[in-house]
Amino acid sequence: MSVKSLSIRIEDEMLQKVAYVADYEGRSTNSHILVLIRNNVKQFEESNGKIELDRPIDSDENVKPTAKNKL
Repeated sequence: MSVKSLSIRIEDEMLQKVAYVADYEGRSTNSHILVLIRNNVKQFEESNGKIELDRPIDSDENVKPTAKNKL
């Protein structure tokens, strides 16, 4: 498995809060963000099914299912 780098834009206050929680949990901020991402993907897959990555997703491709009819 390759490891990629990702830059994000985040408000200073939010970053400080995430760092605080990470420190409380005994993690680095980076490790804590990875835990949050993993938990989010796990929750998504539990609700929507496993994400199959048999091919790369193009950045201009819409992977969101069409909207369901709202009652």
